[in-house]
Amino acid sequence: MSSASDLPRDPRLHIVLYQPEIPANTGNIGRLCLGINARLHLIKPLRFLLDDKSLKRAGLDYWQELDWELHDNLDWIFARFSLSSIYMCSTKAQTLYTDYKYHPGDVFIFGPESRGLPKDLLDSHPQLIKIPMSDKIRSLNLANSAAIIAYEAIRQIGL
Repeated sequence: MSSASDLPRDPRLHIVLYQPEIPANTGNIGRLCLGINARLHLIKPLRFLLDDKSLKRAGLDYWQELDWELHDNLDWIFARFSLSSIYMCSTKAQTLYTDYKYHPGDVFIFGPESRGLPKDLLDSHPQLIKIPMSDKIRSLNLANSAAIIAYEAIRQIGL
């Protein structure tokens, strides 16, 4: 059995949506992924159908061109990628997303819109990142957050 370090590194960025709830956010993030040549990973359960009108409207006519995968859980992600290339994106993190040096093939995991990533997942992972924001809101929109972090990564490594 091979480990993640034995596998060839996919140089694209990977955006992972853990149990996404709002189809329009997923559609927008899919469109973002196509625009920056990233792969989108959706982790079940989804709170919408993949043929949802809102998903397709937000993704426009790009959805059929998008490189995406559907997974039952995060096990495939952790088996496929080195832990050092995986970043958990959370308002509960202490480190700003701009404090890391990103590399081709890095993975950014975002939690569901209503609750974020589970505490046990955050507690077990060393690389937690957050976007600074005022205390007047709990979080930014998921699609906006994915865009902010993805564009910082491609600013550092190039598109």
